[in-house]
Amino acid sequence: MTETPDLSGRVALVTGASRGIGYHLAKQMAAAGAHVIAVARTVGGLEELDDEIKAAGGSATLVPLDLTDMAGIDRLGGSIHQRWGKLDILVANAGVLGVIAPIGHVEAKVFDKVMAVNVTGTWRLIRSVDPLLRLSDAGRAIVISSGAAHSARAFWAPYAASKAAVEALARSWADETKNMALRVNIVDPGATRTAMRAQAMPGENPDTLPVPADVAASILGLAASSLTDTGRIWNVRKGGWTDYRQPE
Repeated sequence: MTETPDLSGRVALVTGASRGIGYHLAKQMAAAGAHVIAVARTVGGLEELDDEIKAAGGSATLVPLDLTDMAGIDRLGGSIHQRWGKLDILVANAGVLGVIAPIGHVEAKVFDKVMAVNVTGTWRLIRSVDPLLRLSDAGRAIVISSGAAHSARAFWAPYAASKAAVEALARSWADETKNMALRVNIVDPGATRTAMRAQAMPGENPDTLPVPADVAASILGLAASSLTDTGRIWNVRKGGWTDYRQPE
């Protein structure tokens, strides 16, 4: 989606906002008029984002938070309700890769962390802000996934499983809210020039990959109040929607 939506007066929560796709989505949403609640573990990255948003005339609230802090996620929802009384946009972007390794070689602590951040953290976030999104006249939830959820490639088991689980959460949520103003969609950003991609594919030439700012620009339209789609996958590489189907 190439058209930039008008997000004036909207309140947007972006996780994983200190770098990569989350950083640029937060920056672009602020430029489109939204007040951005930027969540990440890395304070330095958040402060850099805040400087850029303010320099462009936008506004942001910084929330240093680890998505394994479940009580912290709950408090975040309460704070948003107290200050703004609603939430218009959620970008559930934060995630960790774990390791690329044979499934039998993955340490339990690594597997547990991938599931805690990618799956449990995302569920807890949805649980915390769902009531706030329902209070918006056009709530929009954008859940960042990965093609790994479907390809289930060798050595990617923990990450692939976590993203498949996240998609199932989002699809159920979309079905629950299909008769409401809330729209819930999933994004497959494709390979992007990020630190996580470099960790996963160290031998890959990063110059062959799109930069996070361009990927974010393709996703931004999913926050538009005019959006009618829900429960679908936005495929950034194809620039279009993908629908789910039962295995054949």
